[in-house]
Amino acid sequence: MRDWPERRERRARIEIIPMIDVMMFLLVFFVLISMNVLPALGLKVALPQSSETERLVDQKKVTLTIDKDGHTYLDGNAVTIDQLTDQLKLLATQVKPIVIIAGDGASELQNLVDVLDALKRAGVPAASIVAKAK
Repeated sequence: MRDWPERRERRARIEIIPMIDVMMFLLVFFVLISMNVLPALGLKVALPQSSETERLVDQKKVTLTIDKDGHTYLDGNAVTIDQLTDQLKLLATQVKPIVIIAGDGASELQNLVDVLDALKRAGVPAASIVAKAK
């Protein structure tokens, strides 16, 4: 009579490598969603038609900086008040600029008034002034 060798019982193992693969896939998926790399699908609608439509105008943010010595900078480039007016007029012909004034707290008020006058001459209707909270 033939004698079969005894089988050793194997203990059950939990394979974690497939679980790691799934977790990495989910991690990459959620990172891409949070960064808006994958486009969010919206509802498809048929827009109504109008004979009086307008194109949206691109607006460019321009930062005007006044340092404590009274020097004026347009997007980091040093300009005089006369040059500022000319450059803003040129920019206003291309796009509608949004002007943000960042002035040093120790600068004179006259420098700010000169910049505001230049904005008026350039035809810029409004400007924002940057300040930090107390």
